[in-house]
Amino acid sequence: MFRNIAIIAHVDHGKTTLIDALLRQSGIFRANQQVAERVMDSFDLEKERGITILAKNTAVRYGDIKINIVDTPGHSDFGGEVERVLKMVNGVLLLVDAFEGTMPQTRFVLRKALQLNLKPIVVINKVDRADSRISEVVDDVLELFIDLEANDELLDFPIVYTSAKEGTATTDLDAPAQNMRPLLDTIVKHIAPPPGDIDGPLQLLINNTEYDNFVGRMGLGCVKRGKIAAGQQVSVIGHDGVSRQGRIGNLYVYEGLERVNVSEAPCGEIVAFSGLDDIKIGETVACLEHPEQLEPITVDEPTLKMTFMVNDSPFAGQDGKHLTSRHLRARLFKEMEKNVSLRVEETESPDVFQVSGRGELHLSILIETMRREGYEMQVSKPEVIYRWDAGQLMEPIELLMIDIPEDKTGVIMEIVGARKGEMVNMTSLGQDQIRLEFKIPARGLIGLRSQLLSETRGHGVMSHIFLDYEPYKGDIRGRYQGVLIAFESGEASLYGLHSAQDRGVLFITPGIKVYEGMIVGEHSREQDLEVNVCKKKHLTNVRSSTAEAAMRLDEPRQFSLEEALEYIGSDELLEVTPKNLRLRKRVLNKHDRQRNMKNYQTV
Repeated sequence: MFRNIAIIAHVDHGKTTLIDALLRQSGIFRANQQVAERVMDSFDLEKERGITILAKNTAVRYGDIKINIVDTPGHSDFGGEVERVLKMVNGVLLLVDAFEGTMPQTRFVLRKALQLNLKPIVVINKVDRADSRISEVVDDVLELFIDLEANDELLDFPIVYTSAKEGTATTDLDAPAQNMRPLLDTIVKHIAPPPGDIDGPLQLLINNTEYDNFVGRMGLGCVKRGKIAAGQQVSVIGHDGVSRQGRIGNLYVYEGLERVNVSEAPCGEIVAFSGLDDIKIGETVACLEHPEQLEPITVDEPTLKMTFMVNDSPFAGQDGKHLTSRHLRARLFKEMEKNVSLRVEETESPDVFQVSGRGELHLSILIETMRREGYEMQVSKPEVIYRWDAGQLMEPIELLMIDIPEDKTGVIMEIVGARKGEMVNMTSLGQDQIRLEFKIPARGLIGLRSQLLSETRGHGVMSHIFLDYEPYKGDIRGRYQGVLIAFESGEASLYGLHSAQDRGVLFITPGIKVYEGMIVGEHSREQDLEVNVCKKKHLTNVRSSTAEAAMRLDEPRQFSLEEALEYIGSDELLEVTPKNLRLRKRVLNKHDRQRNMKNYQTV
């Protein structure tokens, strides 16, 4: 007997921690076994950032019932992952923070679940927080269900109150909470077993693909009808409805964090299998004699695009091992096979590719993953994807939520207003915290996060979700300052940087190698300025032991990958290598740049 559920929530509301608690209490781990926190976040970037990027499968046993659980990303940039896995399950645990309440991604993931008519269980997590506001959050959730036009059956949802960190759950706040059993009882009672005819012809939709070093490419999905067996001859139906034959190799099911080899799996089980090396997400694995196609997976279209190109800087090839357009093309198209919300298009130049995704984070995770694999590339500033409707230019609009200290309300409203943001709601969260909601063009979000953190001294929190396409809102002014550009190639000196420091804010330190056209700082004025950061002080006969020591440099501004993508202008590029991030002008030579300047406009 099975129950298949997905845990959905806004980022950082405790999904992965909740699964940890369920795994620990179900006896998956030995008593003396050392287990890391957030054990489901196995991808390096997930551990570093504390977010889930890739959907993961696990399973726990509760009595004679096997509960298959899928941990999904909470960030809308990885919505393609959410949309895929919801096709495998029959119910969802909607996890909501007892203080923060419903957030943009809560709305996003719940809307996807309701569209598929999945039974929800609402889990109010972190009820042990001193600042929790449980009754208000429950009201928020109910309002969200009504706002998303949930039917009466889905509105009648059970509520479980949990502290995932403590490993406790209860359906009654007045009763003491001791373990996660009340949550498991609620799952078994309210989530229906997966439907399907176990004696019918096989049907399985491919929801994910993986690569295993021992068995090769693997397909993952839920058996919708019939049974699947190792060694079985099957028909694979592509997106175009055309069938091809294949043979299942090894067959696996999930038990805890392990994949267990089995000979057969019945209808309702979530499985992984090898043998079909050309399998793609959204294809149907069916019975050889009676192949019937399941509805393919559809995901929301990308809203942001950028160009990836071969690194042609003077320092190209110094760090990376994958440098050519052939390497770049193969890696991007391989990514598109499993990253279903990514689009890759070739351009007129064999060295340039246009990559479209769901947001800045979606694309920056791809870039960071590739640089860790040894790739070098150059990328452009992210741009939104416009549409034309009845002769009118339409642009993507996002719902933006910002939680800030109350005394910062005026300055943040001014900043968002300058980016064509329109305030739609203001809510007091108590403790001098306020939540502002805006409708804002997607292009207005580029660079906003770092500006928000700067103005609120790190106390501002923002999140956003795609709403719809609306008529173009008018021009938004980009970066106000020009940049300091290296005048020549060489090694930055203390003397040269000290001279340049008077003109703005530096991005580099002495000893860093630079090339002509590389961006080394931000100018204090609107225009770009060439500076010679490599020049050395002329030697004289007069010696001074204190002259060099008196030169003091301010702390240089360091960029993360996302900050660098937000910062660059339309006539600039970001050079990405395994060891370095370098900001540069598209055209490195000063005279060539002046001739080309009219081709670029500030976005």
